Amino acid sequence: MLTIHTAPQVRSGWDAEPVRDGAVVVEGDRIAAVGSLAEAEARFPGARVRTWPGVLGPGRVHDGPLPDAPSPRERVHAVLKLGAVAIVEEYVDSPELRAAAERNDVLVLAGARPRALVESGRADLAVFDETGACIATVCAGRLVHRRR
Repeated sequence: MLTIHTAPQVRSGWDAEPVRDGAVVVEGDRIAAVGSLAEAEARFPGARVRTWPGVLGPGRVHDGPLPDAPSPRERVHAVLKLGAVAIVEEYVDSPELRAAAERNDVLVLAGARPRALVESGRADLAVFDETGACIATVCAGRLVHRRR
């Protein structure tokens, strides 16, 4: 199933120029296309469209200690709520936390590195409002957080 995620501004990388009325097409756990909404709808007719307010871009890498929570699963979920789809390995301090990250498709990386939205890349996206608060997180193509 194809899903087009669209927002008033889409950035392929957080330092890239935004595309107004941009879109990211997700198929499974991969990005099928990045561009304007009009191009995406023409190229992928019938795809489900999710419209988000704010700025859509690559998911973040969480490069500090994970928030405290009662369980490893809840610690990982707290990171997803921040728009992060990856955790720096040095902060994965237990086998249970690593297992919780893997179950949720959260990447464990050897070091922090910038993420980008590229065709055929892993579908890791986040949407942020004007205050910088995360509205939605898509990890490996799955919507894993949506602020109500």
